[in-house]
Amino acid sequence: MNLELALPRRTCKPRHSGLTVLIDNGVPYRLFMDTIESASGYIDFVKFGWGTSVVTPTLRQKIACLFEHNVDYFFGGTLFEKCLAQNKLDDYIKFCKQYKASYVEISNGTLPISNKEKAGYIREFSKHFYVFSEVGHKDPERAGGQSSADWVDAICEDMEAGAYKVITEARESGTSGICSKTGELRMDVVEEILQAGIHLDAMIFEAPNKNLQTSFIKIAGPNVNLANIPFSDPIPLETLRLGLRSDTFFAFQAEEAAAAKETEGAGEAAEAGEVLEAEEVREAEEAGELLDADAQLARVSGMPDAGSQDN
Repeated sequence: MNLELALPRRTCKPRHSGLTVLIDNGVPYRLFMDTIESASGYIDFVKFGWGTSVVTPTLRQKIACLFEHNVDYFFGGTLFEKCLAQNKLDDYIKFCKQYKASYVEISNGTLPISNKEKAGYIREFSKHFYVFSEVGHKDPERAGGQSSADWVDAICEDMEAGAYKVITEARESGTSGICSKTGELRMDVVEEILQAGIHLDAMIFEAPNKNLQTSFIKIAGPNVNLANIPFSDPIPLETLRLGLRSDTFFAFQAEEAAAAKETEGAGEAAEAGEVLEAEEVREAEEAGELLDADAQLARVSGMPDAGSQDN
C-alpha cells in the first residue's frame, strides 16, 4: 500500500521548474545505468562535467541510456572554454550536434573573458541550441572579488542575450562561485538576486552537497532548480524537496496543510458522488419495481400493459 501523506506539490516531467541536474564526473558505466534506470523520474538533466565527455569511452552508451529514459544532457562549460581558447568553436558545435545535444553550457569560469564577450557567444549559440549560461568563477580568490551587484548584472546580461536558464557556479566541491572558499553560501548574492526580481524558474543553483541543497530548498521552495547533484543523491534530494528528511521536515507546513485540505476535499467529493450514485440506483430499482407491478395488474385484468400496445 502507498502512504497518502500531505506533501508539497512537485512539478512533473517534462518540467521547467523543480529541475534536478546530475553531474557525471566520470562515474562507471554500470553505476550510471543503474542510477538513471532507477531514478529517472527525479532526474531532468545529466551534465557531463568539464571535459569528461572527451575521454569517456562509454559516452555513446550513456547518452543512449538517457534517451531511453527521457533524461536530457549537456557538456560542461569548461569544454566550451577549452575549445574557445584553441579557436575550435566550430568543432565544438559539430561535436555537440554529433551527439545530438539540444543544450549547451556557456561559461567564463576559468577563461578570463568578459561577461559581455560571453553574452555574445550565448547569442550565437542560441541559434543552434538551448543555452545554459553559467555565472561565477571557479577560482575562489577571483570569485570572492565578484560583488553581488556584479552577479546580478551578469545574470541579466546573459538572459537578455538569450540564455534558456542561468546556472550559478559552485563547482562540484561547493567552495567557489556562489559559495565562499570554506563552503558557506554567499547570502549577499542570493538576496541581491531575489531583490532584483529575477524569476527563480530562470535560475539553476549548483548545490553539490546536502547543506547547499537544504539551504536553497528553504529559500526558494521544493521546486527550486538545482544542479551539480552527485549520482548518489537524486532520491535523497527528492526527500529533501518533499520534507521527508529531518533537514526540511518543518519547512513546508503551509504547503502540507493545503495538500491535506485538498485531499480531504477530494475525499468528500468522492464520498458525495458515491452517495448520489447509490440514490440513483435505488430510484432506478424502485421505478423498475413499479413497472413490473403495473404489468402484473394488466395481465390479471386481461388488458395489455402500456408497453405492449401497438402504435
